[in-house]
Amino acid sequence: MTAPARQIRPAFRAAARAFAALAVLACAPAYAQAPPAPEAPATQAQNPAAKHRPDTNPHPGGKPQPDAKGTSFVENFDRLDRSFWFVSNGWNNGAHQNCTWSQRQVTTDGGNLKLTFEERQNKDRKNVCGEIQTRARFGYGTYEARYKSATGPGLNSAFFTYIGPTDKKPWDEIDFEVLGKNVDQVQLNQYINGKGKNEKIVPVAGGADKGFNDYAFIWEPERLRYFLNGKLVQEVTDPSKIPQNAQKIFLSLWGSDTLKSWMGPFAYSGPTTMEVDRIAYTALGEDCAFPQSVLCTLD
Repeated sequence: MTAPARQIRPAFRAAARAFAALAVLACAPAYAQAPPAPEAPATQAQNPAAKHRPDTNPHPGGKPQPDAKGTSFVENFDRLDRSFWFVSNGWNNGAHQNCTWSQRQVTTDGGNLKLTFEERQNKDRKNVCGEIQTRARFGYGTYEARYKSATGPGLNSAFFTYIGPTDKKPWDEIDFEVLGKNVDQVQLNQYINGKGKNEKIVPVAGGADKGFNDYAFIWEPERLRYFLNGKLVQEVTDPSKIPQNAQKIFLSLWGSDTLKSWMGPFAYSGPTTMEVDRIAYTALGEDCAFPQSVLCTLD
């Protein structure tokens, strides 16, 4: 394990999520997260000219998030900035995961991030997989990722935010997950203090693994909206179902031999890759930062 010594694998979270997925397969959670990256202020704010909307209160009806140090950015993956992104390497998240995180599975090429799953022995796993996470935590705002999922049953291509007990915070999370058992759909979900069961399945026209699709959510203190290719597909207004804690941003591809009903029966047919063209965060109250942003389409 090459993570800094102060990092502790969140075994509690991994075990809890694996148990929940096995016990309540219809409401399976996203998956166990890697150890937390070292905290650091965001150093890759690529939207320094972002303008605040003067008529917008960043925390209407909600609590400030003092540990949200991350600032607005647009990441096009011309390279991977290790001062901004932490790469998971040398461990797995529990018995349910059939691959070891490996930095060799995380590359950039032609302006895309590539997370690759393939068969290769690494420690006690016969497969390797890839994941990155931000070092900083981010608060209310718009989160957007344009990616093409990997192909194959038993795999999970995910874009999500998370914070939890290993960061000395409650378990809060917001998810987009393409599950290999059916790449013609994406699962939305959120956790609030460890409570999930907020899943919604949304069709992905043409298949999530056949081309790039735009996944986005706008997180506000009193509202959470999910978008697919610019279209609103889910709106949450129940305060008890909206996370409140600042979170880190993740992109991840992993597999499982055991979560068959949720992710499909694992069947390896060769290396497969999740490709990410772009990921962005725009703080609440700022204008859209790039033409394709869902914020540019809203009043």
